[in-house]
Amino acid sequence: MLSTGRARSPDGLVEADASPYDPRMRAVILAIGSELLSTDRLDTNSLELAASLERFGVELVGKEVVGDSLDRIRDCIARLRGTVDLVLVTGGLGPTSDDITREAVSAATGRGLTEDPEIVEDIRRKFAAFGRDMPAINRRQAAVIDGARVIPNSRGTAPGLLLEEAETNFFLFPGVPRELRTMVERYLDPWLAGNSGNQPDHRLTLRVACLPESEVEELLAPVYSQFGEIGVLASPGDIRVVLRQADPETLAAMSSAARDCLDEAVYSTAGESLEEVVGDLLRRRGLTLATAESCTGGWIAQRLTAVPGSSDYFVGAVVAYDNSVKTEQLGVAQSALDEFGAVSREVVLAMAAGVAQRLGTDWGVAVSGVAGPGGGTDAKPVGTVDIGLFGGKGREWYRRLKLPGDREVIRLLATQWALDLLRRALNGSLDD
Repeated sequence: MLSTGRARSPDGLVEADASPYDPRMRAVILAIGSELLSTDRLDTNSLELAASLERFGVELVGKEVVGDSLDRIRDCIARLRGTVDLVLVTGGLGPTSDDITREAVSAATGRGLTEDPEIVEDIRRKFAAFGRDMPAINRRQAAVIDGARVIPNSRGTAPGLLLEEAETNFFLFPGVPRELRTMVERYLDPWLAGNSGNQPDHRLTLRVACLPESEVEELLAPVYSQFGEIGVLASPGDIRVVLRQADPETLAAMSSAARDCLDEAVYSTAGESLEEVVGDLLRRRGLTLATAESCTGGWIAQRLTAVPGSSDYFVGAVVAYDNSVKTEQLGVAQSALDEFGAVSREVVLAMAAGVAQRLGTDWGVAVSGVAGPGGGTDAKPVGTVDIGLFGGKGREWYRRLKLPGDREVIRLLATQWALDLLRRALNGSLDD
């Protein structure tokens, strides 16, 4: 299965095979941690590792989650040993008593554990940088499986390990996502480039706002026919269209064809979020923005301010949940509320203009709706959301939406629609 000739890779950590591995390299991801077996923790590390394997054409044949049990982890490692080319293990490298991945792999492979004094000193220096002494318990993180290579961890105290055996290679990564992500980029990806026998495809991701998945699939039908398979990954109000080709020229042609089909619904070709794209448009035009939010409760403002540097263009928000806030803080006429209701064209446009005028911004965005589960009527059922934009000089835009889903999904979709309508208005592609 695996060849044995090796040549030093550029990073100096691992050695790539002089004669490549069988390109049909097969891998398993093993996530360690009892918390991953509960209902309140997502295993995002496995997604990160799976993406790395996919980039290099490695076949992922299985994912497993094992709780913090020495016997179960040991038995799982022993079972996988010799059956696949690569096992990627994440979690269980911390300093506490339930972090037992090193011990389990040691037992499964019959290799000892030896404390590395250089790792101890590295951990000690990291604690000292924050003015703290290293707790004695952290010495456990310096235990290295005999014959394994140490994978440096620049973002934490738990180093990873690479154990290369005749039939199966084991990567051991810490379970902290930001630490794992950096180690994957710096060490796993180069190792796969040298050992998988495959070069990664060229990839490009288009992000599409506020279209249903079925409509995106239908619009992309001509691109499927011409270029082959396209990955469509859907989440509420936001779809990622993943394009892959062996050569960059074909990928560029595929991207151009996909953008022609999807037109203005494509808001990003470089992976940016919608709030980042909107922020960049405002910054480049030297414009400022404020929001007035009812059913979204400040969620649009939260998304905008999550972007570093958003103080360049975002001034503030008014969460006008009660009607008295709409009248007293935003200047909405009580007569408009009485005649049309809080969810209406008249009120939401007054909210958008009011927040821009009160906070002195170029643009105002307002949202009011019925997020449910109660409060709906025949005229305005649950999921009814009104969005108003004010762009100064008498320019205003209004949309009424009928959004599906529960309360959380309706509110999320409302923020997505509000930001996307603002994007289109700033680009001059939104009809008044």
